[in-house]
Amino acid sequence: MHPPDDDRDPRETPDPRADDTAAPEGFGGPSAPGLPEWPPPTTASLLHHLLDQAPIGICMTDTELRCVWVNEALVRSGGVPREERLGKRLTELFPDLPTAEIEGVMRRVLATGVPEIDREYQGSTHAAPGTLRAYSTSFFRVDGPDGTPLGVSYIVVDVTDRWRAQQRLGLLSDAARHIGTTLDVATTAQELADAAVPALADFVAVDLLEDVLHGIEPAPGPMQEDPLLRRVGQRSTQDDMRETIAQIGEHARVFPNSPAAHAIVDGKAMLEAVLDPDALPWLASDKTASERVREIGLHTMMVVPIRARGTMLGVAHFFRRHTPNPFEPDDLILAEEFVSRAAVSIDNARRFTKEHAAALALQRSLLPHGLPVQSAVEVTSRYLPANDRAGVGGDWFDVIPLSGARVALVVGDVVGHGAHAAATMGRLRASVHTLADLDMPPDELLAHLDDIVMRFVDEEARGTDPDADAGEVSTAALGASCLYAAYDPVTRRCTMARAGHPPPAIVHPDGSVEFPDLPAGPPLGLGGLPFESAEFELPEGTLIVLYTDGLVGGSRGADIDQGLDRLRGALADADRPLDEISHAILATLADRPPTDDIALLVARTHALDATHVVTWDLPADPAVVSDARALVDRQLSEWDLDDAAFTTELVVSELVTNAIRYAAGPITLRLIRDTNLICEVSDGTATSPRLRHARTTDEGGRGLFLVSQFAQRWGTRYTADGKTIWAEQPLAPPE
Repeated sequence: MHPPDDDRDPRETPDPRADDTAAPEGFGGPSAPGLPEWPPPTTASLLHHLLDQAPIGICMTDTELRCVWVNEALVRSGGVPREERLGKRLTELFPDLPTAEIEGVMRRVLATGVPEIDREYQGSTHAAPGTLRAYSTSFFRVDGPDGTPLGVSYIVVDVTDRWRAQQRLGLLSDAARHIGTTLDVATTAQELADAAVPALADFVAVDLLEDVLHGIEPAPGPMQEDPLLRRVGQRSTQDDMRETIAQIGEHARVFPNSPAAHAIVDGKAMLEAVLDPDALPWLASDKTASERVREIGLHTMMVVPIRARGTMLGVAHFFRRHTPNPFEPDDLILAEEFVSRAAVSIDNARRFTKEHAAALALQRSLLPHGLPVQSAVEVTSRYLPANDRAGVGGDWFDVIPLSGARVALVVGDVVGHGAHAAATMGRLRASVHTLADLDMPPDELLAHLDDIVMRFVDEEARGTDPDADAGEVSTAALGASCLYAAYDPVTRRCTMARAGHPPPAIVHPDGSVEFPDLPAGPPLGLGGLPFESAEFELPEGTLIVLYTDGLVGGSRGADIDQGLDRLRGALADADRPLDEISHAILATLADRPPTDDIALLVARTHALDATHVVTWDLPADPAVVSDARALVDRQLSEWDLDDAAFTTELVVSELVTNAIRYAAGPITLRLIRDTNLICEVSDGTATSPRLRHARTTDEGGRGLFLVSQFAQRWGTRYTADGKTIWAEQPLAPPE
């Protein structure tokens, strides 16, 4: 330092090249008062010593990219002694680094003088062979005093921790997108394995408790050491899949005292950094597993329990086979993150499986378990539930025997999916049965069903919010559709009405297909709009095809006309058995699995000819009762039904007597020989008879009571001209 009284001009700066002890330009300067001069003498040796002690790697190359100086930090991280490194290029020293790319950057910096900052790359060095590390390197050109390029200097920083953290964040982000895309337990387990291979492990196996696969929540409390696990998902970097002993769907054994056993019991993840059969008793005890580990080179393992909401669901295994790095504690943390994300999705899928199974069981219990015995039509039915994503729907069908050997064919569709839709379907189906027992015409039946749906909506509104308006409440019943068809095999006439439902398909015996112009009618629950019916005469052997809109694509937003055209094509060759026709329809139109429930009902009509039906017109005279009994007795004898003569005469006598005494207009007696013997008496009044229990002192009132005792079923059917009282008697099966 110059003394304060130095008379030299302070603006004069000595030439650093004049004295090798002077500080480089811009490097030093006057020190603050009280501090020693900086830099001190022998600056070059001091700088050399300083750079050599720097904690980051620094290297200087010449214009041929040969190393001319390297500090101790870079020597340690590279694993090559300084004397071996000097005079060598990177491509000669580090085959496991992208040295060609690095030297390309250095040449560009040397040529342009523009530095390259924070160039990142990955590889391994001789200090840790086979261990992948990440480096950030900055390159700059070194010029001489005259501006001539002397070479390139670069600074290397090990950023492996940052790189791995970024990699883990990226993996977790990918896992969040790819795990839990469905509400299927097995699919979610497989997604966990797919997300972790090869990013984290070379092989991953996912084993779940048997109860989880069936939607059952495992019992609380500690788990047993050898629970029943099944292999649900697995993935390997190799196609041979030699790492696994258990295949998908098979029982996955848990070795006693193994990390998997401890993880299941304790609920804690386990890390075996070195998978050595000779050093691990639990592995050495299983000869097959230990030989497999040695044979294919499994050398490190992690086991993570799959837990969600405090419930043990299973266990996930992570192995490395070709990746040389053993698993580290940070890898275990990442594996736990993967598994925790999957566990929530698996538990959600398990809950959905349970709810779906319950809804499906409810739906199946509410659908017909078998078609009733009747001879009016030959019937076959199919029901295809929607895929799991859509859930259980509310489609339904029914075949309901009616009086007079007639039959009702019904299909319906409830809006929405799930247990609510299935329960609503059951309520509607029960309502249709009740209304059908009253022998209502199809249009009148739908009008009453519409009133019932509006009551459903009103009930739900009151149950949800006492102040809510029914029109503001969303319910599965509101907007339901239904098609009701009643077929009479005696007259061969079919009366149909529909409420917001696709039209039926009619296939005539000549093979022609038509979709009759049936008044559409509004969906159920709208109220105030009329329903209309249409009547058709169908030749014997006609096919009536009823279906829900899931078959023709109406529920999926597809063009329903295209769906009807495809249905028309599937109904060709109507002489085939009904099962073949149904299979052809579903094969042509239905997805596998469908996105919406499909209910299909195919019926082939039969007819009852004059040999099975006889009709008499009777005058309204009490004397005709004995004649009616004689006519019936004679007809039953022709039909070889003499055993039924006494009961039938009694029933006919009571019904004709009631008609003569209480009714007006013409009286008609009809016998129908079907699966049952049916007696019908029609008159011109709409007055309904009433069954009552007569007292011992009463002289009358026992007629209908006797009919109800002798008949299997009886009832009243109203027509445009009056009413018909009917009674059915079972017939003994032919020998």
